[in-house]
Amino acid sequence: MRRNRRVKILATLGPSSSEQEIIENLFRAGADVFRINMSHTDHDRLKMLVKRIRSVEEVVGRPISILADLQGPKLRVGTFKDGPVQLENGARFTLDADKAPGDINRVYLPHPEILQALEAGHRLLLDDGKIQLKVIEANSSKALTEVIVGGKLSDRKGVSVPDTEIATSAMTEKDHKDLLAALDEDVDWIALSFVQRPDDIAEVRKITRGRAGVLAKIEKPQAIGRLDEIIELSDAIMVARGDLGVELPLEKVPGLQKQITRAARRAGKPVVIATQMLESMISAPVPTRAEVSDVATAVFEGADAVMLSAESAAGQYPVEAVETMDRIAQQVEQDPNYQTIIHAQRTEPEATGADAISAAARQIADTLNLAAVVCYTTSGATGLRAARERPSSPVIVLSPVMSTARRLGLGWGLHCVVSEDAANEDAMVSRACRISHTEGFARPGQRIIVTAGVPFGTPGSTNMLRIAFVGSDGQGGV
Repeated sequence: MRRNRRVKILATLGPSSSEQEIIENLFRAGADVFRINMSHTDHDRLKMLVKRIRSVEEVVGRPISILADLQGPKLRVGTFKDGPVQLENGARFTLDADKAPGDINRVYLPHPEILQALEAGHRLLLDDGKIQLKVIEANSSKALTEVIVGGKLSDRKGVSVPDTEIATSAMTEKDHKDLLAALDEDVDWIALSFVQRPDDIAEVRKITRGRAGVLAKIEKPQAIGRLDEIIELSDAIMVARGDLGVELPLEKVPGLQKQITRAARRAGKPVVIATQMLESMISAPVPTRAEVSDVATAVFEGADAVMLSAESAAGQYPVEAVETMDRIAQQVEQDPNYQTIIHAQRTEPEATGADAISAAARQIADTLNLAAVVCYTTSGATGLRAARERPSSPVIVLSPVMSTARRLGLGWGLHCVVSEDAANEDAMVSRACRISHTEGFARPGQRIIVTAGVPFGTPGSTNMLRIAFVGSDGQGGV
């Protein structure tokens, strides 16, 4: 089974999509990666979902990638004595360390790290940004604020502090337990929420030790300021537009989406665009025209993947949402402007032999209109380098390591096949030609280009390329 598009589709599992039959239907409709949201998933359910995904993987005969999304620190106010309060513009309102139920004048803030970090002039955004407060004065026990944008505030509404870097880890005790449980189930990707600094990524990497890829969700203003450092330490990036649009002015999000997408592509790291892409399909069988344009824009920009959240997790039309996203992506990639835009964003290869080989393979494939670029890889690095080049020809990744093939399922245009490593150059070419033929990418008489490393089976040694004809029997020829 091959996809007729390069961008990948990431579908979140939930109440509407937990049954094995639905998961299989989602995959056949176009889902390449399944996201498990640990905010709503206990460890028993995690284990069940992974087992069902792996069962679907056996049925369809294709590697399937699984992403476990850690909840991250959820900052919330306390409760109110007499129910919700109405905050008026210009009023004074205090957030403090007193656990007593709140009223119209104050409320408990059960996060001492916020009170210690707040300074005069800083903003606090409550209830997804619906209420905006400005700090007048603050100390370690309370913060006196002025209500800039008022509204109704009720128990345990969320708090965002866009101007403040909080001296706390992006990983809570719950996240730590969830991370270990996800690693025990051999998930392929770990997504870290509310990243503020590179140290947040380093903390997770110490625990994963290469057992799963680490994806940084960019949803805090502090992360934008240190984007290059965060990308360098991460294996992939997500533009989490929901919280990003709460803590920053909404009109800044589209520009940041482009900035983050291009920065990740320059670094050769997969980038996912997420949040509200087909939001109306939670309750409607078709999306709005604006949503279609939103998905199309992400594909035109060269994003590696586009994500469905509640649309596939809790919506009434999970399979239809994936099918819709699949159709949009296919149509965009057939557009005459698509290749022009993708090529215009191409950056120079890194000064390494492997990058030079990948760039040369793309150029040769484009010049000669080859049927496929075939990469042998153990670690997956060569596959990601090939994806970074965004070749016009399909990219087939051959790896002897199942976990590598699964993880690369997030990469742009990568069709992953688990195959034994080649013993010599002739075997390498023959296997590449045969798989290109049997997977439906190359017909007899067409040519492919093969990249690999010599000596064979040595990770990180990509140093050769070869053009080969697919013979009449589907095997390789000179």
